[in-house]
Amino acid sequence: MTDTPIDNDEEEFTEATLIQAIENQIESDNPPAAKATFNKLTLVGYEREDILNLMAHVLAIEIDAILEEDRAFDTQWYETALRALPELPPEKN
Repeated sequence: MTDTPIDNDEEEFTEATLIQAIENQIESDNPPAAKATFNKLTLVGYEREDILNLMAHVLAIEIDAILEEDRAFDTQWYETALRALPELPPEKN
């Protein structure tokens, strides 16, 4: 099965939205773990784009869990997962 152009556009929009959210978190220093994680990964040699993609992946996992479990954003889990990067968290079930 191949992706339709609509699927690709939707995926690109979602990715761009997540990355924008991460950039906003870094800029506003809220949560503080976002900026700390970005700085840590920059210091160990990761490229900006790779860092943003890793962080966006963590945010996507949490958003999926929110939608599946119909609950509030788990800031503690999110910050812990960010601080663990570049190790990605396990997928939530």
